[in-house]
Amino acid sequence: MVNLRFGVIILFLLLLFGACKTTNLFEARHASNRVADLDSLFWADSSYEYHIRRDDKITISLWGHDDLSVGSTYGIYNSNEVYGKWLMVDSKGNVEIPRIGTMHVESLSITQMKDTLRTLYARWVRDPIVDVKVLNREITILGEVRDPQVITVDKERNTLLDMITRCKGFEFYANIKYIKVFRQKGPHVHVANINLSKGSYFDKRNIYLYPGDVVVVPSKAYKEFDKRVSTIIPFTTTVTAAAIFMGLF
Repeated sequence: MVNLRFGVIILFLLLLFGACKTTNLFEARHASNRVADLDSLFWADSSYEYHIRRDDKITISLWGHDDLSVGSTYGIYNSNEVYGKWLMVDSKGNVEIPRIGTMHVESLSITQMKDTLRTLYARWVRDPIVDVKVLNREITILGEVRDPQVITVDKERNTLLDMITRCKGFEFYANIKYIKVFRQKGPHVHVANINLSKGSYFDKRNIYLYPGDVVVVPSKAYKEFDKRVSTIIPFTTTVTAAAIFMGLF
């Protein structure tokens, strides 16, 4: 009778292991073993400049002229995205600028937009000092980091490890051999496979990230097993104790 009960318990545990399986979206599967799989889109580019996109939030600062500025970093108005003043690039790639009117800014670099504004403001202001800032340039970090988040960046050049540090580092189960970086260029999404487990070829591994990039840090394959074991062991202890108790009668 005791053997029958023990067999039923074992069968129940096997069914429980199978039923508890979950899908891990960030588990590394079939990844490349090479140091870094990079197409030319991910190569370091010293001349890189961010280009303005639709839905960008822009501030324009004109020194000494708050009336012509929007969210000026030189004036009394807050230029913060949440509390300040800014212009939204519309679906046609345009913004409405005080005194100037409609201006098409989509695909312009920050430098190009500043140069254009200097020329336009020179009609009313002598030697205008102009600054332009995009408030919502963002990089997304997902997966096995301590604080996954969408990071707003101010710098033009931000490395992969810079962003991981902003997320408070890797989790225990992070599989740093198979980190993926997704970057969109036009209608196509390109993927870089990065191995940070070794120190060689560090410049190829610690690539520069650009606004719009999405980084996924997958988990090690045994993470799900460890989670199941930590759940099952207390339960099996209880079941075993119950079986022993029933065997006494």
